[in-house]
Amino acid sequence: MVGRTPLGRQFGWLWAAYAVSAYGSGLGFGALPLIAVLALHAGPAEVSALSAVGPAVGALIAVPLAPWVEFRRKRLVMIATDLTRFAVMATVPVAYAFGLLSFVQLLVISAVVAAAKIAFNAASGAYLKALVRPDDLLVANARFESTNWSSIAVGPPLGGAAIGLFGPVITVVVDALSYLLSALCLTAIRGREEAPQPTDRSPARAGALLDGWRHIMGHPGLRALYLNQMLVAGLIMATEPLLAVLLLRRLGFPPWQYGLAFAAPCVGGLIGSRLARRVVARYGRHWVFRTVGTLRAIWLIGLAFVRPGVVGLVTVIAVELAIIVNMSLYTPVLATYRLEHTPKHLVARTLSAWSIGQQASIAVLTALGGLLADVTGPRTALMVAGLLILTTPLLLPRHDQTSQHEPELPRSRS
Repeated sequence: MVGRTPLGRQFGWLWAAYAVSAYGSGLGFGALPLIAVLALHAGPAEVSALSAVGPAVGALIAVPLAPWVEFRRKRLVMIATDLTRFAVMATVPVAYAFGLLSFVQLLVISAVVAAAKIAFNAASGAYLKALVRPDDLLVANARFESTNWSSIAVGPPLGGAAIGLFGPVITVVVDALSYLLSALCLTAIRGREEAPQPTDRSPARAGALLDGWRHIMGHPGLRALYLNQMLVAGLIMATEPLLAVLLLRRLGFPPWQYGLAFAAPCVGGLIGSRLARRVVARYGRHWVFRTVGTLRAIWLIGLAFVRPGVVGLVTVIAVELAIIVNMSLYTPVLATYRLEHTPKHLVARTLSAWSIGQQASIAVLTALGGLLADVTGPRTALMVAGLLILTTPLLLPRHDQTSQHEPELPRSRS
């Protein structure tokens, strides 16, 4: 077996910051939709709006932030966005305690958190590219991916239990505190980060807002992967509020079972992310994009057949497990390819453009899913999402779009 690759103390603090935030968010998985359902008695359209409108507004806010992130010290940007998310999330328990919590407040929080997340991820990606060697990017991205899925595996069951014991806002409190701890971890990173130097006369020019999209759409491999990812992510995430309504309200699942249905399959995320480097070394990156990219899409339709009781719970777990194993293998390979094929002076803008497009797709498809569920019911909306996602492999890149200038990876040793 290949030994564990050391990536240095600075990466360790960056990873710790990511882990603290990820575990906090895992505990608060779906916290705002759950509060909307359990505390504000929201229906399918409102829950879908919360999952769609807020992030869509956040994506719009993030557009002018992209050049600002590009030409600022990335660690300071990450700290600022962590503190912003802590501040806005902390307003939920305060408003709830005084009986002032409203659906509009949840929408505003959702928008601010979405914008801050996009800015944080853009800064984090640019910082990671400067922090580790090119040969170690896949290892680093796989560790982030593994942490993400392990946090979801542990968090939702604990979050569901905590909601049952302490009420619907307890997980929001923990999530807010996790952003504060993440900021503290980032302050522990030593070494002065040089301020990026603009490569053009006016980084604040209007055209700078679109530079990330120009790079993506001008690169054949990135363009194909981007369009595919927008649809796949949008259709998968559009099912989250539909399942919340179906499982919690229509089928009578208790919150802890709802959390378990999403947490147990996340063990598959540990498997896929740990296999990523070996699979790329053995079969090549193109095989991952074509084969694993296709396997992400074929299972979603199974959610339309969920039934009450143990059978329904097992169905959700099985479908989510199949999706997550493939997603967790595919995602770090995609993240590494994206960084390798983006010039240093465009990383933050490219990652922002990628996240904004993906978030907009999630918002639009989630809103449409909610409207369809209001008319036909959540089960029919899940069926439509499952059928549409079967067409997405047609957008995956051809061999010559991703194999050019592909770096060699050492063969895994058995």
